[in-house]
Amino acid sequence: MHQLNRPESYMDKNQILGIFLIFALLAGYTYVNAPSPEQIAEQERIQDSIEMAQKVAPVSSPLPNNSASISPVVAISDSAKIAQFQGTMGVFANAGIGTESSYTLENELISVVFTNKGGIVKEATLKNFKKLRIDSTGTESTTVRLMEDEKNKFEYLLPIANAGNGILKTSALYFTANQSGNSITFTAQASNGASFQQKYTLNQNSYNLDYEISMLGFDQVIDPNSKQIQLNWVNHLDKIENNRQFEKRYSTVYFKESAEGSADYCSCTGDDDETISSKVDWVSNVHQFFNTSLVAKNNKFSNAEVSTEMLDDSAEDIKILRSNIGIPFGQSSNETFAMQMYIGPNEYNNLNKYENSLEEIIPFGISIVGTINRHVIRPFFNFLSQFIGSKGIVIIVLIFIIKMLLYPLMYKMLHSQAKMAALKPEITKLTDKFKDEPQKKQMETMKIYREYGVSPLGGCMPMVLQMPIWYALFRFFPASITFRQEPFLWATDLSSFDMFFKLPFELPLGMGAHISLFTLLWAVTTLLYTYYNTKHMDMSANPAMKYVQYLMPMMFLGFFNSYASGLTCYMFFSNIFNILQTVITKKFVFKDEKILAELNKQKAKPKKTSAFQERLQEAMRQQQAAQQKRKK
Repeated sequence: MHQLNRPESYMDKNQILGIFLIFALLAGYTYVNAPSPEQIAEQERIQDSIEMAQKVAPVSSPLPNNSASISPVVAISDSAKIAQFQGTMGVFANAGIGTESSYTLENELISVVFTNKGGIVKEATLKNFKKLRIDSTGTESTTVRLMEDEKNKFEYLLPIANAGNGILKTSALYFTANQSGNSITFTAQASNGASFQQKYTLNQNSYNLDYEISMLGFDQVIDPNSKQIQLNWVNHLDKIENNRQFEKRYSTVYFKESAEGSADYCSCTGDDDETISSKVDWVSNVHQFFNTSLVAKNNKFSNAEVSTEMLDDSAEDIKILRSNIGIPFGQSSNETFAMQMYIGPNEYNNLNKYENSLEEIIPFGISIVGTINRHVIRPFFNFLSQFIGSKGIVIIVLIFIIKMLLYPLMYKMLHSQAKMAALKPEITKLTDKFKDEPQKKQMETMKIYREYGVSPLGGCMPMVLQMPIWYALFRFFPASITFRQEPFLWATDLSSFDMFFKLPFELPLGMGAHISLFTLLWAVTTLLYTYYNTKHMDMSANPAMKYVQYLMPMMFLGFFNSYASGLTCYMFFSNIFNILQTVITKKFVFKDEKILAELNKQKAKPKKTSAFQERLQEAMRQQQAAQQKRKK
């Protein structure tokens, strides 16, 4: 087929029709998208607001050198935002616009990053502490960071009279930063000359920040009926430690009422809230081994509402801590409220420097247990650590010293057991003679004990006297940061469980998916020690006790499997020392001939029955008579 030759200016019917359709579509689009009379009126209203805002709050700072290249639309957009913010921020509308920037203060121990959005701490890095993440791929180590969660809040609720709902949140404001040396001041300027300032000063070689807020000219902008402003503090606690169970148990909100002598706290094991209507010295958000505390200096906080929210194990965070703290305001033109902010480890000496019971956030226990831990075990352990590098060796040395100090009690216990073992043949005869009369047999047994001067409770009292020390150590090991990530033998962290075997499944009763070798060794040595110690004891009067004493270590095996390996290490080596002391004492100190001679000498002495013994014998006689009457 041949192609027709047409001149270039020639247009066929199809081209003409296409051009016509394009013009028709443009006309239709213009008609459909034309603004309505209502929209035109709204645009005129916005333009009037922009012109008014430019007159009320003109930009005072000169434009940069390349201002010619900036589109005038940007300036109009900022002014429009200011006009809109005036309805919600009042005289602080200018501070509602800005660009977020970060600033850093640091010393040898800590690096603190601030943001001008809200003028707050964005994150704090503790240079000397590591966060270990252990999973199937191995171990990953990062530096511990606090207050870094983007969901956190630290904002003041200012009762500004002409704000939209009467409350202005400082988290919505962009502050002007002025950094000088190790201090930084954030200022939010109002259009009428008032300002809200936050000043932070990081002390050298310290985790302490001097922190103060200043309200300049606030008597002109604040609600005249307000006597305080509120600080809204929300902290999402990230998982830092390997043992999530213990980290949850020892993380909560602590606080101290000014009228009280000691600190208080929200529940560690469930959701809880506390309302403090009186003055408050400090509020502290506490991890297991770290804390962020806000301490009032000269004046006290007016009041506080604090709460904790538990999170599921599947959540990224372990808890949410909330604090609503009252800051007093006296309606003067210029007011300053001074505070201190501690962001760091739960180290006793650091916290004790505040001299307001802040060290009580370390859960060493209450009453005599807390006293033993704070003023005996802690300083003694620190003293030993000056000369011994391994914390595990320090634990063994501590066990040795404690066992030597308590050996007189141990000696009395073993002496009582030796005498009872020497009397076992006599007790066996009574068992055979009164096998059908347990009450009579028990009465005669007590008579023999009294005759030979033996007390069945003599072996129990030394153990009872050791209980406060044992329970103090039970609280000390998982609470003291001294043991955090300190290795010993197969344990990688004495503040957490030692995972000698990792299991592909979860054990029942909260034992976890692992086997703690220190716990297992403790249970085995406890069973051996119990068998050796009681094989000469007569338990015919209460046969169930023979099995209960073996059942208890097995029950505690599940409890201690996920406990701090510092404690289970102590318990295991304590058993080793007990076994050695018992075997050596019974083999080389106590001789059967000497024990029998001592018993016979005691038997020859005249006996005087006490009133308690007479009542006990009478009760046993009545019980025996009632039993014989029932048989008849």
